[in-house]
Amino acid sequence: MTATERLTVGQAVVRFLANQWTERDGERRRFFAGCFGIFGHGNVAGLGQALLQQDGALPFRAARNEQAMVHAAVGYARTHDRLRAYACTTSIGPGATNMVTGAALATINRIPVLLLPGDVFATRVANPVLQELEDARSYDVSVNDCLRPVSKYWDRINRPEQLPAALLAAMRVLTDPAETGAVTLALPQDVQAEAHDWPPELFAGRTWRIPRPVPEPAVLDEAAALLRAARRPLVVAGGGVVYSGAAAELDAFARETGFPVAETQAGKGSLPWDHPASAGAIGATGTSAANALAREADVVLGVGTRYSDFTTASRTLFARPGVRFVNLNVAGPDAAKHAGLPLTADARAGLAALRGALAGHTVDESYRAEAAALTARWNAAVDRSREPSGGGLPSQPEIIGIVNETAGPRDVVVCAAGSMPGDLHRLWRTRDPKGYHVEYGYSCMGYEIAGGLGVKLAAPDREVFVLVGDGSYLMMAQELVTAVADGVKLVVVLVQNHGFASIGALSESVGAQGFGTRFRLPGDLAANAASLGADVLRATTAAGFRAALAKARDASRTTVVHVETDTSVAVPDGGAWWDVPVAEVSTLDSTVRARAAYEEGKAGQRPLV
Repeated sequence: MTATERLTVGQAVVRFLANQWTERDGERRRFFAGCFGIFGHGNVAGLGQALLQQDGALPFRAARNEQAMVHAAVGYARTHDRLRAYACTTSIGPGATNMVTGAALATINRIPVLLLPGDVFATRVANPVLQELEDARSYDVSVNDCLRPVSKYWDRINRPEQLPAALLAAMRVLTDPAETGAVTLALPQDVQAEAHDWPPELFAGRTWRIPRPVPEPAVLDEAAALLRAARRPLVVAGGGVVYSGAAAELDAFARETGFPVAETQAGKGSLPWDHPASAGAIGATGTSAANALAREADVVLGVGTRYSDFTTASRTLFARPGVRFVNLNVAGPDAAKHAGLPLTADARAGLAALRGALAGHTVDESYRAEAAALTARWNAAVDRSREPSGGGLPSQPEIIGIVNETAGPRDVVVCAAGSMPGDLHRLWRTRDPKGYHVEYGYSCMGYEIAGGLGVKLAAPDREVFVLVGDGSYLMMAQELVTAVADGVKLVVVLVQNHGFASIGALSESVGAQGFGTRFRLPGDLAANAASLGADVLRATTAAGFRAALAKARDASRTTVVHVETDTSVAVPDGGAWWDVPVAEVSTLDSTVRARAAYEEGKAGQRPLV
């Protein structure tokens, strides 16, 4: 008879997670760095007890908000190129549903995070229990079913015997570069505490090897032929370049071929900003250089991009008749977008294969010179935007410039929603593939501080500069407490612009006159940050902000720099459009004018087939 080990389901989960590893390119890593959690009646006696009695292989970190701890887990996993992750545990009820937003963010950005919410009693002996959603159509429904559509894998463990298969399925998805995202294992509270005899093999160290699939030879030959024939090729570098560690391969590819490279939000940092092939950001928040090249491109090589509407400027950007796409992507659905030639492969392996297939090929020198001239003009515009505003309140472009100059070559800027991600995409000068961490897949207000916490946990040797507007700060600042309590140092730049600046500008552009987007705070956000335990510095001038930021950088504790801003100064325009529908009829002149502009932009929209 095979020996077994008697553990509760909660204890078995913890033991299993602590023994999962990933390996890529010969480097082996423990996959789970730990478990974030907030305890309630739905998980305290199960997973809580299991985390208490374990041997420390799965460290526990207390969080202050369930959504925020998922954001922190995302920040951590993204910084580790999806090769390491955190689990997150909550009770049933509001704790579980609070994670829905974080799960959606993880899945949209394709970042692995394991969610372990408690659930109602599987035995139903005391139903309805506290926080149970009673659904008269089925007693098998709980609030955790809200996590189904935002999870890449979802399961409810109603019997201990179901656990091994579910755990293995969870790991399969979490470690798959093409399929990863949020994974949810809902754990009924009575099942968590139930004992079972487990086979020891379940807890043996298990290594999940992350493959680097190579292109199919016939498709590679066809892609090389298309790229050789191109007169105005353009590379669009997405997040897959960064996650696959393909920056050096892209550098070599661009230098050898002369193909200019534009970057998405997730792909920014694929090349240093001053690389001879770098055209900067692309799309609705892109540079005039990259967007001009995109409009005239005859062949687009997309590397690790999912072609969001911001990247394609709502399908108005790639305007040349007959433009063709070659899509190098580990995910088949993305590789097939825009009727492109699907070069389904790992970004690094695929670029290496393309370099070989294009050996000796380069674009005309005139095209290199054109791309360089466009980029030089853009860089000059960025320099002008960073110039001092004359002693008054600093503008947002000026603030970004000061942070960029203060940060070291390997330091990280973190941002998410509002006007700053667009400004950063255009203005920030990256020097390291991990130096730019902007969450723009879900563009989630409140991600900034929590995500920055995860980044710092993953990269303690880098300074982490979190840029957050007052609107986003009000959404979620609680993880300042976690950072201070755990001794995790962040530099938080709290930009005070008295409202939702990004949506305010958008509201004006669609004729809605900024309705509902401006406010004057009755309180003091700097004082609020201090009450959460952070050190706080205040600035109202560019010189004062520069001095405060340098002090915060050199500090040993989490420091918030609160800066008032001049909201009247805009960043240089990249010349791209974004599809936000405008009311077709209105009694407001502002809306009528906006509708006319909308229809003009809409006329340039085209199917990419």
